[in-house]
Amino acid sequence: MIQKQVNQKAWFMVLPVFLLVAFSAIIPLMTVVNYAFQDTFGNNVFFWVGMDWFRDIIHSERFHDAFFRQISFSAIILAIEIPLGIAIALAMPKKGWGVPVCLITMALPLLIPWNVVGTIWQIFGRVDIGLLGYSLASMGFDYNYTQDPVAAWITIIIMDVWHWTSLVVLLSYAGLSSIPDAYYQAAKIDGASKIAVFRYIQLPKMQRVLLIAVLLRFMDSFMIYTEPFVITGGGPGNSTTFMSIDLVKMAIGQFDLGPAAAMSLLYFLVILLLSYVFYTVMSNIGEESSNGGA
Repeated sequence: MIQKQVNQKAWFMVLPVFLLVAFSAIIPLMTVVNYAFQDTFGNNVFFWVGMDWFRDIIHSERFHDAFFRQISFSAIILAIEIPLGIAIALAMPKKGWGVPVCLITMALPLLIPWNVVGTIWQIFGRVDIGLLGYSLASMGFDYNYTQDPVAAWITIIIMDVWHWTSLVVLLSYAGLSSIPDAYYQAAKIDGASKIAVFRYIQLPKMQRVLLIAVLLRFMDSFMIYTEPFVITGGGPGNSTTFMSIDLVKMAIGQFDLGPAAAMSLLYFLVILLLSYVFYTVMSNIGEESSNGGA
């Protein structure tokens, strides 16, 4: 038997990528870890503090409040955008000239930079010159996102739904487009209703893309910073101060590098843990439905 030789020269093509990742990710991460376990009074002189910063952050009421606001925002976003994205994808045409029109329309919000989205909705929600704020004020609603925490939350949620539901729509539409026509023909012969077709054909075939959609939307909503910071700056008060905003305030505003480094590592671990939980739960649900269908 002739043994196939492996060309190891290919690693030299990958080496620049590894070096770039090491420079842009690993080295800054090590710097954060260094600050998380040490303290300094300047002049680049450090002394060891161990787990003190982590204990302070974990027992901090400020951290608990920011985490609760962050997890609440992500839960609301997922509860709105996932069902809404699926519904829009189901309503989109499958053939004809309407397909490219709908796809381009859905993709447009995703092309707008995050800071521009925040600026658009900051102006859009203003009572004096914004269309949304002025219209609501004209109808008698007491709407002011700069003073009312509820109005600030509603504005940020609507903004995020407008900006990112398109991602769920495009992923769901891709999953629907991959379903062979034979499934629909068999369902038509059996006299299945639209609800039955969605439950037993469309939803199971969309589970993989929905898993990607949920993970992407969770991670992005849990790390959201630019849009709420541009719109409200974390206010009024601390009502929209999510973990990302609180972290920046701690690191840059207060220059508490040690606690900020510890909080960033905890932030990172929470995202990894929750993403793993989402992936595991949805994967198990997909396997159970597939076994049940079989």
